[in-house]
Amino acid sequence: MAVLRDVRETVLDGQLGFSGRSGSGISVRIGPSPIVSDKLIIITGDMTADTIKERLGRSPLADSVMDSVQFGAARVYCLPVAASTAGTVGEVEKEGKGGGTLTASGSPYNAFAVVVRITAQGTLNTAAFTYSIDGGNNFSDEITVPVAGKYELPGTGLTLTFAAAQEEADSSFQVGDMWSFSTTAPAMTKGDALAAARKIKDFSEEFEWLHVVGGSDLDLWEAMGEVRNELATEYHKPLFILMEAAYPTGDLTDWALGLEKARDKVRNTDIQVCTAWGRLVRLDGSVQIVNLAGIVSGLYAKAGVAESIGKTRPEAGFGISPDTLEELLPAGLDDSIIKMLDEAGFLTFRSYAGLEDFFVYHAKVLSPEKSDFQYAEDIRVKNKVIREVRKEALLLLNDDIDMTDFDGETQARAKFLTAPLDRMVAAKEISRAEVTIPEGQAESFLETGLLRVRILYLSRGYIREIEIEVGRTNVSD
Repeated sequence: MAVLRDVRETVLDGQLGFSGRSGSGISVRIGPSPIVSDKLIIITGDMTADTIKERLGRSPLADSVMDSVQFGAARVYCLPVAASTAGTVGEVEKEGKGGGTLTASGSPYNAFAVVVRITAQGTLNTAAFTYSIDGGNNFSDEITVPVAGKYELPGTGLTLTFAAAQEEADSSFQVGDMWSFSTTAPAMTKGDALAAARKIKDFSEEFEWLHVVGGSDLDLWEAMGEVRNELATEYHKPLFILMEAAYPTGDLTDWALGLEKARDKVRNTDIQVCTAWGRLVRLDGSVQIVNLAGIVSGLYAKAGVAESIGKTRPEAGFGISPDTLEELLPAGLDDSIIKMLDEAGFLTFRSYAGLEDFFVYHAKVLSPEKSDFQYAEDIRVKNKVIREVRKEALLLLNDDIDMTDFDGETQARAKFLTAPLDRMVAAKEISRAEVTIPEGQAESFLETGLLRVRILYLSRGYIREIEIEVGRTNVSD
């Protein structure tokens, strides 16, 4: 790709000497959906669950966005993806005395737990039923069994087929007869996700991060890291990418060690992987086992760029009530596993003895060892500095410089670039910042027209751990 002259940014890392290990609040979400759109679909925080499903379908994308809206997102830009890997329909199980049967077919739009229950006895065109797609938490209104036996479950991609018994057909379906089955959701391939992510280069909207819905692995983390760097360097869209780890299977220690090993191959400060799963009461009232990245996106949306979403002060609003997040999963997930994942650079959730809510432990990213940028709050601030200073720097392009006062005139430009940084200091997003013009540029400036600028800023500090000494004292002391 030919690169035109422009304002370019280079991130200086390793400045702090760590030892080993305003599109603010707005994200783009990509995920499987039956909705077809090459344009961003906007979801706002005041939309109901039903409205979100109407816009995004009953899909993994809609579920994730509902989680974010539920926990603080005011606006989410969504790009639905026609997933290449279709969902599947599981085996249908029956409870009841009637001789009729029910089968299920189709290509499901999401992971559903379908329950069909007979509410009025009869056969085709006389019996009645209700159905649930969330495991029996919510049921439809009563429906007459169709005369042809086929009924499409609205918005699911599924078709139910009722068949009468050969004997005693009039009582094929009896009150209380029940069938149940589960489906898996469609899934994006690596190619699906990369193609969708690259479309972002054409969007004029400003946003902070990209959330990729669905379980992912090392292969996609590395590929998304390359796309992120491409978007930042070639299209001036500094962002970070939030990914979801797949649900753990087998021994949890082996699972964590596997993630730790995979993570060692990723060296990108702007890739974050949420390994946390839990049983969540969603915006629509359904109770599902979900990756908690949707919650994470909601918390980022209401947090300031320099604010840790792991903050435990009640007034900060980052605690997740056990009335909503019923438990962290899988069972057996203990502090040793959480610590292992956290130290490897994954985002995890935890509880604290003495506090009722669940919290993000640390919003870690998959940064290189000794990086200055180890937490999402580091990344969000760094990316905002780049975005805001670039806006000011664009106003200096093709300015003319008096070469007899090169230092004075370039220092004036440096002062001009401090304006957005001063605003970030005033907003308590950084502690201070300094803009300097490296020496030795005058000799080549007439030939190249290149002005090099260095920005160093002091971030906010964060209390990551507290150590308290307690002892008795003598009255006379």
